Order: sequence, then C-alpha cells, then structure tokens
Amino acid sequence: MVNTMSNDLYKYENELYSSGIKFIGGVDEVGRGPLIGDVVAACVVLPSSFVLEGLTDSKKLSEKKRDLFYDYIINNCIAYGIGSVTPAEIDKINIYEASRKAMMIAIKKVREQIPLEYALVDAMPLPDLDIPSTSIIKGDAKSISIAAASVVAKVTRDRMMYDLDKKYPKYGFASHKGYPTKKHIEAINKYGIIDGYRKTYGPVKKVMEEIK
Repeated sequence: MVNTMSNDLYKYENELYSSGIKFIGGVDEVGRGPLIGDVVAACVVLPSSFVLEGLTDSKKLSEKKRDLFYDYIINNCIAYGIGSVTPAEIDKINIYEASRKAMMIAIKKVREQIPLEYALVDAMPLPDLDIPSTSIIKGDAKSISIAAASVVAKVTRDRMMYDLDKKYPKYGFASHKGYPTKKHIEAINKYGIIDGYRKTYGPVKKVMEEIK
C-alpha cells in the first residue's frame, strides 16, 4: 500500500512500496560531535499508512515535540531497534566507524523482530549490509522513516545525558548534552575528565595533557 500523502518525505518509501517492498528501515545516528557518551543509532520501520504531521529532522524540533513524537513513533511503528557504541570503542575505531557500527547494531535488532527488506540510511553507506540500502544525504529531512529514526536516536541519547547530569550535575550535561559548548569546556577545565569522555577528541586531549 502506497502512502497517499503528497509530502515529499514519503517519496523514497512510496517508490519501494510500489515495487512490492513492505519492511523498510529508516536508519540514523546522533552523537558524533559530543565529547562524552555513546554514539547512538536507531532503525525504525513504519507502516505504509503512518502519518505524523510535523515530523522532520530531530534537530529542527523542540525538545517537547521530540518527546511527544518519540512516544508516538515507538507506539505506532512496526519495529524499532537502538544501537550504541561506547566512548572507549569510539576512541579505538574512530567516530565514523563507531557510527556505522551503531547503525548495524540497530538494524540487527530490527531483523530479530521482522524480515527487514530494505534500509534507507542517513548519509552513510553500509557496505557490510546484506540487504539493499540507499544512503541519502540529509535523509532525515527527505525520508519519513529516517526522520522517525532521528527522533528515536536523539531522544534516547538525550536521556542518557540526563542520567549523567544527575550523577555529575556540575558539568551541565542536561543543557549541552555533551557537545563542546563554552560552558562545557569551562567545566572540564575546572573539574577535570570523568569516565565516559572521548579521549581522542581535541578539547578532552588538551585537558588531559594539561593535567600531565
């Protein structure tokens, strides 16, 4: 069944539905830029009838809207999976490969639930994937499935940062989510590096070198 909404967000999905493909996974990751915490990816499979007015790239949505959309997506999707890769592994294999690995984990979790037939992936090619896929630049603004995955990944990672904020309130993780803002840099200069920082990232390396 093709979604009859005229919105361009359905273009990729509708072409695949028309060719008889039913289970399409939208895949996106969040958290390449932060100095601390996991990189998180989500794979979301939506029904062809799925409609959520206003859904787009998660970065363009308010936090309140993201939270509402997150609940709606996970309650109305066919399947979803979340993959994450730790800071230690990011330091070991680099953020690009870690992002790809997180995506592959998220896809694997979906494939444990349903026979996924196709993946629409935000920007990143997945050469190890054994099902057809399309890599779409700025996919979270062009595909409804990738937009849904971007929301699920973003909310998941933000909640990790809220948990970290409760543990280490002086660092301000609830506000900057681990990104290298001025306040965050000031905090690590003042309080030092705690577990979970990405040690290969410039601002973190700099503080560690100064401690030596």
